[in-house]
Amino acid sequence: MSTSHANKTYLVTGGTTGIGAATVRHLTEAGATVVATGRSPKTLEAARTTAPNRVEVLASDAGDLSAIRALIEHLEQTYGKIDGAFINAGVAPFAPLEAWTEEQFDSLFNVNVKGPFFLARDLVPILNPGSALVFNTSMVHSMGMGAAAAYGGTKGALRSIVRSLSVELAEKGIRVAAVAPGPIETPLYGKLGMEKDQLDGFAANVISRVPLRRFGAAEDIAQATGFLLSDAARFITGEELVVDGGWVNNVA
Repeated sequence: MSTSHANKTYLVTGGTTGIGAATVRHLTEAGATVVATGRSPKTLEAARTTAPNRVEVLASDAGDLSAIRALIEHLEQTYGKIDGAFINAGVAPFAPLEAWTEEQFDSLFNVNVKGPFFLARDLVPILNPGSALVFNTSMVHSMGMGAAAAYGGTKGALRSIVRSLSVELAEKGIRVAAVAPGPIETPLYGKLGMEKDQLDGFAANVISRVPLRRFGAAEDIAQATGFLLSDAARFITGEELVVDGGWVNNVA
């Protein structure tokens, strides 16, 4: 079995930065054609400037169902069928319980749960047999972490969706899995709303809890995702591959 992705076509949401961008690079280097989505004009422009020939970069809001329908229509018209997707786009606001508003909560669940759920639904008719859907979850839903109740709730919901869809879609020849990043060095950490000294303290605390004593790299998640999308993982479905340097396994 090979992890080659030659002659395959994939969708990577949130593919213009961080883990998504690393996964786009990994898949194209393995021979795939990739459609990468994002919603920030800045990262979209940067991705279009640097993208290899086999990458199409599209603006698409992961929490907007009309944008998802337009994306599916474009994929079908341009590529016909595709071979899988990394459903990666998401946001990670950390805040204590009392700080949350209903609007913030709804926005978070729209992007992290509702959008991915309906994207998966709409992708199914244009997936080739033997395709795979890989969701980006998180180690956070597997442990207690302060200020992470809402975010962890979205990732726990995705983990449950993966389990159920792996059974439901098996008869269609579609595998469903998840990759669960631990602490990864990506631009997302710069969006946690912390001052630099707070962020430095947070990072030091994290490293002290990770047995491998470091943050992971976006490429670590890209390689795990590439494996789950590949034929090398053809007998794996419903599973969550945790890539966290051993943190969850080390929690007392």
